[in-house]
Amino acid sequence: MNAPLTLSPEALAGIERAVAKYPPDQRQSAVMAALTIAQDEKGWLSTETMDFVAHYLGMPPIAVYEVASFYTMYDIKPVGRYKLTVCTNLPCALQGANVAAEHLKHKLGIGFGETTADGRFTLKEGECMGACGDAPVVLMNNKRMLCAMTPDQLDALLKDLDRSFQ
Repeated sequence: MNAPLTLSPEALAGIERAVAKYPPDQRQSAVMAALTIAQDEKGWLSTETMDFVAHYLGMPPIAVYEVASFYTMYDIKPVGRYKLTVCTNLPCALQGANVAAEHLKHKLGIGFGETTADGRFTLKEGECMGACGDAPVVLMNNKRMLCAMTPDQLDALLKDLDRSFQ
């Protein structure tokens, strides 16, 4: 029999810090922070992980699934070590985001929502990241925003990430 999923004491402490920001009867308000912490630790949000978060926050699992499936920053299936999310909203598209996206698709040999066979890269399409003046924008692993990404800069990024993967 499998042991029930749990998060590390550090992750639980992080969730408790998020919960503390809300009234005691509103623990579920910390769901986005809890999902982010869980995803950072586990790499993606399996059904078991989302069930754990739901139980921990005292909310129905379907409510957690709804949040995780609505926002593109949450991964409900495994992703590559490097998740590259390209903003394709109109302001970014007008400044070359579609060119950047097509360049990445060609270089990686995958489309949006796919992961390279070696597990290194996942390519996602994202909505507005609030950096329209810096387009094209690529968000790496939900943590690092890369701005004004030309095909040459994208090639350099992929080369750097390939080196660090070794």
